[in-house]
This record gives sequence, C-alpha cells and structure tokens, in this order.
Amino acid sequence: MFAVIKTGGKQYHVVANQVVKVEKVIGNAGDVVEFNDILMVGQEDNTIIGAPVVADALVTAEIIKQARARKVISFKKRRRQNSKCTRGHRQEVTILRILEILTGGLKPKRAVAKPIKEEAAVLKETTKKTKATVSIKKTAKKPSEKKSAPQKKAAVVSNNKED
Repeated sequence: MFAVIKTGGKQYHVVANQVVKVEKVIGNAGDVVEFNDILMVGQEDNTIIGAPVVADALVTAEIIKQARARKVISFKKRRRQNSKCTRGHRQEVTILRILEILTGGLKPKRAVAKPIKEEAAVLKETTKKTKATVSIKKTAKKPSEKKSAPQKKAAVVSNNKED
C-alpha cells in the first residue's frame, strides 16, 4: 500500500517502512507523528484519490532524527561594480520512518504524541504569550521623580560704556 502525503508545502510518495527526509516536523527523536493531509492512497489494483484529501486516511511515522540539510550557497556579483555578496543557508529537516498507512478510520497501533497542527498551534500561542509579556515589561517603566532643573543665575547687565 502507498500514499501521497502533504507536509511542509511538498508532496511525498510513501510506503510502509520507508525512510523519508521532509521539512522540519515538531518533535523529538523517537516520537510518533501522524499526517492527516493524505492526497492519495492506493494498492496494486485499487486507488483512492482525494478531493482534496482522502477522508478517514492516516499515515503514522516515527521521528528518527532532527538534522540540517547541506549548505546552499547564494552568490551574487554585479559586474564592474566591485560588488559581491555570499550567503549560506542550511534548511532544517526531519528524517522519518513511515510506520503505517491506515484507511477507513482505523486507529494506529502505536500511541501518537500529538497531531502536528495542534503542536504548531500550541507553539504559536506560547510564543505570542512570551512576546506579549516582553512587550508589557518594556512598556512598563518605573515611576521616576522629576528632578528640578538647576536654577539659572540671573545675568548681570552692566551699563558701562567702554566702546
């Protein structure tokens, strides 16, 4: 049995016990995650195509490792301008082993930690809360007493004409 899953903005053709390298998925090594966005499920003689997703289909996978991909170098040069810019980027990836492909609303054999979308929502909420507390701390200033400015001495005007 095979399935086409969607994660990280990409589509992957997966089979049970296959090792797949995908965009970063939240979790630690050994955690089991489930994918609900199944675009197609099939066997040798029977294929189900979703519109847009297959109802009651589920793919479970175990996180083997959190890693980073090869460095991608971005080099820009503007000729005759004495201008060039080099940048590097390493994308974070997750290496998964596909455990099961389930259809018909069946439950997975191994317990799943949390669905991916729920974890992402919880992560967003916690970051919003921490940002809100940081902004409150920045805006709340200690009341300081106003110091009186030193008084200026009156200028002495002389009426002497010594021109």
